[in-house]
Amino acid sequence: MTDWDPKTDLRHYLQTVREALLWKLDGLSEYDVRRPLTPTGTNLLGLVKHLAGVEAGYFGDIFGRPFAEPMPWMEDDAEPNEDLWATPEESREDIIGLYRRVWAHADATFDALPLDHVGEVPWWPEERRRVTLHRILVHVIAETNRHAGHADIVRELIDGSAGLRQGVDNLPRVGEEWWAEHHDRVERAAREAGQAPAR
Repeated sequence: MTDWDPKTDLRHYLQTVREALLWKLDGLSEYDVRRPLTPTGTNLLGLVKHLAGVEAGYFGDIFGRPFAEPMPWMEDDAEPNEDLWATPEESREDIIGLYRRVWAHADATFDALPLDHVGEVPWWPEERRRVTLHRILVHVIAETNRHAGHADIVRELIDGSAGLRQGVDNLPRVGEEWWAEHHDRVERAAREAGQAPAR
């Protein structure tokens, strides 16, 4: 057994989900990466844009290491949800490139600071504002995974593609017919339960 390094483990889990999120955009048209598929407008490219801002803030500003590039959609006077969609002028390459530059900035923070280094999150309640790098790494991994789950569903709605990450889909090895039958079985169970009397 090798020496355990929690920072390496945390960085590995963050990088794995970062890459999984970007994989969900592969092979899609400009329309499909921007297409809102929920009533609140959830879309793939918007999720990437949002997470670029999340990492820039959490791994930059709160540890005194601000990200150098402006992100007007993250300012206090920005329109609500401005960070969760891409304008026609913001290209896919621009947003993905920004996300990758934010990764590099965050990774430099991980290299520069120990896990017990303390920062302050000004937008959190005062009693919880002082945080360690360790806590923020866990927080951002959880948030990124949550949004990667959104991306899983949005991508499946677009073209039926599903899976955990490139090369590891984590799905049963069955054909389209099985999935159609499975979907119908789940629908029948839901309808039956919905007709059952309340307990």
